[in-house]
Amino acid sequence: MVSTSAKEVFIQGVTKDGKAFRPSDWAERLAGVLSQFRPGGAQPGSHLSYSPWCVPTTINGTKVVILHSDLRDYDVMAWDFAINFARDNGLQVVEACLIPE
Repeated sequence: MVSTSAKEVFIQGVTKDGKAFRPSDWAERLAGVLSQFRPGGAQPGSHLSYSPWCVPTTINGTKVVILHSDLRDYDVMAWDFAINFARDNGLQVVEACLIPE
């Protein structure tokens, strides 16, 4: 369960039994679905970039989607969709903070 005080949640592309989640582009697909949820709402062409609240990345060779709590504040159903995706697929979810390089 994710606490309501977490600012960022990392959905990792590793199942709870340690296997890599497939398909390999799952993070980009999930972020693409949530691309319309962004500050100021969906704009023409906004589907061509990821929302700053749902960003796919790779950390130490593992695909990760970083969810920001602002998504939950903006649209709780979108937040629940992402969290339930992780739960339904047995993905590891951790509360963390991305430190810029």
